[in-house]
Amino acid sequence: MLLLLWRKWTGRGSAEATDRAPMSPEEAVAAIQRGDEALRNEWIKQYRPFIAKTASQFAKRYIDPSRDDEYSVALSAFDEAITRYSPDAGSRFLAFAAQVINRRLIDYSRREQRHSSVVPYSAVQGDRDEDSSVLAALEAKEAISVYATEQTAEDRREEIAALAAELKLYGVTFADLRDQSPKHQDSRDTLLKIGARLARNPGLFAMLTDKRQLPLKELCEIENVSRKTLERNRKYLIAVALIAGGPYPVLQEYIKPSSLEKEGETP
Repeated sequence: MLLLLWRKWTGRGSAEATDRAPMSPEEAVAAIQRGDEALRNEWIKQYRPFIAKTASQFAKRYIDPSRDDEYSVALSAFDEAITRYSPDAGSRFLAFAAQVINRRLIDYSRREQRHSSVVPYSAVQGDRDEDSSVLAALEAKEAISVYATEQTAEDRREEIAALAAELKLYGVTFADLRDQSPKHQDSRDTLLKIGARLARNPGLFAMLTDKRQLPLKELCEIENVSRKTLERNRKYLIAVALIAGGPYPVLQEYIKPSSLEKEGETP
């Protein structure tokens, strides 16, 4: 719901394909633990890049899902993590899954070390032909890219939830922002710039966060804008300033005025 309201407020959600999944990793795992085996299969398939990346980081080399035993070990460990995960432990699912994968890979490595006559695959990795090496590198890069995209979506969800809680202290909701946002892009860009400058002014930003009110008098003088305009867009400006001056690196990309985006500048 918050994601939907955020997209309606910013008007920039149509391109965010990564938000199509309705559940967070923790919610999906909970549904699987309740018996949704179809979701388990879909979830494991979706997170194959994460599994391969985690295994590659452990082995300090590219892990080929089609031929390396480490990938099979990591895949089984990820499935085990889904079954064993509990939110009461205090960690996010992906962090817990990475721990389980690493532990199982450690166990696997210890077993392999008992067979000292076995030459590790990494020792003959250089014998691959050039085309295979290039393909492996590209696959590794793609796996990391997919995981990074998924992680950004998760970070965005967390930031939106945190922002919603902070806005509540100011009597502002995403529904308010959706209904009261400026209708014209020029007006929106002007307010985005004002909100960003407010966040960069330590004195004014402190007045906002301490009193939880816009410093209307000071903004009128500095920005040469009417008090009526500021009051009419009070909630919008509060939200923009809190994002620009707060711990919201992902959401900050959404509040760049369109004119500055085109020029590659920052407000």
